[in-house]
Amino acid sequence: MRPRALVFDLYGEFFRYTGGAAKLGVLTELMGVFGVESATVRVVMTRLRKEGWFDSTKSGRAVSYLLNDKSWRLLDDGRSRIFQRNFDEWDRTWTQALVDESGLDREQRKRIEKSLSWWGFGTYGGTVWFSPHDREKQLREALDSEDDLRIQFLRSRTAGLPSDRLIAQRCWDLGELGTDYQTFIEEFRPRLARYRRGLTGSAALIEHMTLVQRYRRYPFRDPDLPEMLLPTGWRGRTAHEVFTECHDVLRAEAESFVASVAAATSTAHVT
Repeated sequence: MRPRALVFDLYGEFFRYTGGAAKLGVLTELMGVFGVESATVRVVMTRLRKEGWFDSTKSGRAVSYLLNDKSWRLLDDGRSRIFQRNFDEWDRTWTQALVDESGLDREQRKRIEKSLSWWGFGTYGGTVWFSPHDREKQLREALDSEDDLRIQFLRSRTAGLPSDRLIAQRCWDLGELGTDYQTFIEEFRPRLARYRRGLTGSAALIEHMTLVQRYRRYPFRDPDLPEMLLPTGWRGRTAHEVFTECHDVLRAEAESFVASVAAATSTAHVT
């Protein structure tokens, strides 16, 4: 697991629910479970603070890293995309995002395209992006004012369902995503019985974080298309059900282990 991604997953899954702060010693112990050396943890957290993702405080020799507005927003948006899938009926209204590329430099174009993809827009070609959901508000909140001015949003309907399906086929590679969903199902569904028998300690944390890191790559490639636009035999919903069931089974023991590490580390520091 990449140390940087692991930090955000630990905060997203655990520390955000206990105030949003974690001591460096606790992070070091937990990331050590995954083979990350203490020196690497210090470097990663220093970089993340300099990049504006975390604030830090110091009490004696103990340094703590706290979520700030930027990181809270990232975790909130990410959790929404992963856990709150949109399976409602669709009124066949598309949201179009038209990007003004005149004078855009490479970095600005990359930022805008990354934000559009994050919120489930697919590129039809050139400067035209589509989403079956109205996520204009979320996208505008994610963009800075200069990037925001580069996008115009329209609401539109096609002449009929065949045209809608052509848009979906052009904007998203659902075949590849469907294959990846099936791979996820085949990997984690057989593990459920073992999870239900009970995992404790570091084993529960490792399985929990492995599950999260494996699954979270998919929702940001999945536009949550309505049923009528999905290919036959679509496995996305089944994969989501497997993920949430595994997550629910593993969560309590993983949380217990994180809490025990935090308590032990604090006690050791005091003594």
